[in-house]
Amino acid sequence: MTENSSHRLVQSVLVSLNGVIGEPLAWAGPYFGEGSATHSLAALQRSDGFLMGRRTYEIFARQWPAATGPYADALNRAKKYVFSSTLREAEWNNTTVISGDVVEAVRTLKQSNDLLFYGHGQFGQTLVDAGLVDELTLTLVPVFVPGGTPLFRDGGESRRWELVQAGPGHDPGLVSLTYRPASSDTVQDPAA
Repeated sequence: MTENSSHRLVQSVLVSLNGVIGEPLAWAGPYFGEGSATHSLAALQRSDGFLMGRRTYEIFARQWPAATGPYADALNRAKKYVFSSTLREAEWNNTTVISGDVVEAVRTLKQSNDLLFYGHGQFGQTLVDAGLVDELTLTLVPVFVPGGTPLFRDGGESRRWELVQAGPGHDPGLVSLTYRPASSDTVQDPAA
């Protein structure tokens, strides 16, 4: 179960049919149209801050500062927080680098902010393991990706999630699944 807070942390993940999340720009783009753009903009506008690990920051900081349009404008104006132990300063406007304890820093930010982040790398897994994610949205993209970072990895804390919404995604071919932590979220190890 997530920690008691009036503010929410929403995690949004693009995942292929075979469970790959890595490098979605290479395989998910053809499926994203006006519906996905409108949905992404609304989610960003509902948040008070956008969280990223260093890798996501590096990808986004190359792509979005020079882009134009409603989503790009909103993202460039948004408060952004990049979590990295090696990045010293961020060149992208409105971006703060946080190098300390990830869990404690996000817990503090969440006390007064609704937060959004994309992906599920090491940073995302850390936040899930700490019970900080209030909503997990998986957008299933109808492709098989031959290799890459899998969504499901060994290790980490096992938690139960309840499905709260399922249906077509915001553009043809996509499926959207929204989960929230179950009230009894820790899964017992059957070998124990």
